[in-house]
Amino acid sequence: MYKSVYLKKGKEESLNRFHPWIFSGAIHHMEEGIEEGDIVNVFTATNDFIAVGHYQIGSIAVRVLSFSEEEINHSFWCSHLESALKMRQRIGIADNENNNTYRLVHGEGDALPGLIIDCYGETMVMQAHSVGMHASRKAVCRALVEVMGNRMKHVYYKSETTLPFKAELEQENDFIHGGTDNDIAIENGLKFHVDWLHGQKTGFFIDQRENRSLLEHYAKDKSVLNMFCYTGGFSVYAMRGQAKMVHSVDSSAKAIELTNRNIDLNFPGDKRHEAFCEDAFKYLDNTDNANKYDLIVLDPPAFAKHRKALHNALKGYTRLNVKGLQRIKQGGILFTFSCSQIVSKENFRNAVFTAAAQAGRKVRILHQLHQPADHPINIYHPEGEYLKGLVLYVE
Repeated sequence: MYKSVYLKKGKEESLNRFHPWIFSGAIHHMEEGIEEGDIVNVFTATNDFIAVGHYQIGSIAVRVLSFSEEEINHSFWCSHLESALKMRQRIGIADNENNNTYRLVHGEGDALPGLIIDCYGETMVMQAHSVGMHASRKAVCRALVEVMGNRMKHVYYKSETTLPFKAELEQENDFIHGGTDNDIAIENGLKFHVDWLHGQKTGFFIDQRENRSLLEHYAKDKSVLNMFCYTGGFSVYAMRGQAKMVHSVDSSAKAIELTNRNIDLNFPGDKRHEAFCEDAFKYLDNTDNANKYDLIVLDPPAFAKHRKALHNALKGYTRLNVKGLQRIKQGGILFTFSCSQIVSKENFRNAVFTAAAQAGRKVRILHQLHQPADHPINIYHPEGEYLKGLVLYVE
């Protein structure tokens, strides 16, 4: 049915532990004619079947779709999407009138490596991070339409920036089912414009939903600074939490425009909010901003996407947190995050500890934060734990 890949002796050990990646160094040889994105069967050195998955050129050579010898067909896609939806229903995230914004498929966390599907009301945004998922996009879409039924009307495919450049694919950002101009989604009763056309990721950072709710709890009567604001998510929650002042900062003019639109969508004419298009480090360096804020959010983009960049990334997190800690009022609360997958919880905590020492502030941890339940971590794939954060009380 599918062409075959054969492993070197002993290289099946990680697969026996259900890890969903096969690295190129584990492969002994392959059947001729296998092309990037093909579905392949994987066999041990003793010719025993062990997995079926998508083949790709690069370090991760096969992303496992199943550890059973089965056909990857319409039933397969429907079964996995139904499983993903059922989990979100059981935990109260899907089919929630107060919240129609959630992640339906989180790659390896939902046993579909290379695939992301986010729900924004009646629109699903699908993103492929592997050549195989790109090749399977239409099959996935057909299954998605069947499984979601009347919950959704549109599927937007957005993979122009997520697929390997060298694969020379015809990447596309476009609707592959339906089509709409309505870009408003609801998260915990708040409305947001979602820029799935040109925005980062699928247009919104759903993974901070619970952390935004936590910030709302602390915001009352506080002066709040939201650095790297992007769509203004933390700012909108701070406004509903009755903050007395909210400042949003981002170096992107488009992000500032989107933040202001989201503030106006929920709090039209409210003068408590002001947005600034400025570099984060320059803004924090400005001494006029010292002792102005009771609550600061530091949620930067990933400082490191490759392991070689880890050292510099940790220096960057330390430098950023030093500046935040220097600027916050006594008795203030700092929300600080890293979304770099290669930065471990221990790495990040050490960077923040170093920052606290350099800033000379007495700091206590109130919360240790992570990605939400609709971004599940496959217990056999700890690499899926990418978001980490700390909430600090600063004396």
